[in-house]
Amino acid sequence: MTFPPFTIKDLIDILLIALILYGVFRLLRKSGAENLFWGILVFIVAWFLVSFLFRLELTGALFDRIISVGAIALIVIFQGEIRHFFYRLGSKMGSVSHWFRSSSISTPTQVLQQVVLACSHMAKQKTGALIVIKNRQSLTEYTESGEQIDAAVSTRLIENIFFKNSPLHDGALFIVNDRIHSAACLLPISTSTDIPKQYGLRHRAALGITEKTDAIAIVVSEETGLISVAHEEKISIVSVDELLDILLVALDITKTDNNQ
Repeated sequence: MTFPPFTIKDLIDILLIALILYGVFRLLRKSGAENLFWGILVFIVAWFLVSFLFRLELTGALFDRIISVGAIALIVIFQGEIRHFFYRLGSKMGSVSHWFRSSSISTPTQVLQQVVLACSHMAKQKTGALIVIKNRQSLTEYTESGEQIDAAVSTRLIENIFFKNSPLHDGALFIVNDRIHSAACLLPISTSTDIPKQYGLRHRAALGITEKTDAIAIVVSEETGLISVAHEEKISIVSVDELLDILLVALDITKTDNNQ
């Protein structure tokens, strides 16, 4: 059996397939279906050997049928993950195109300072809080799930909303275009298996909204008083002194815009 010569085109083809498989692996790993990936990979290798290498027509036809039906089944089962994959791809392209246009995020530093001060006070008092700040992507799907407020951002108002006896303290508070847009909103819960066990439901919700959108989420832990920031599918504990700078970087705001 003779094989055709190996060319640069074949190398590019292999690299592209490797990148696609790696992307699928990461996608399934986040959803806790890592073993499913290996099962699918073994089946694809077997299909390739049967259909293209050994050219077993009957077995190859059976494999072809399974592949065609299985592809549709996987799309139905993992439609959420697939949608998330294409969203992340689109958001990456959006961040590139941002450099070619003069759009800006309407969240001046004075607003962020009020948020940071409120988080500092709530952290000292161990008052649980979940604050989501809009970036560029629309959050209407999530802001409409809570109580509409439409008020100026102030430290006292944020603290009052998350006061333990407040009817709005459960759920997330959204800040959209310099305003407290809504409170007691529902967020998608992250199913990632990489989240440390010490993180609670608020942290999973904060990570969940950053998996679906480009928003920034701030969590104040009710148990420890620690402040965490979630952005771009990652969450980490930060100090009060770091919080403002982290928000400025995440929202792409320069300190020269502070007093405008």
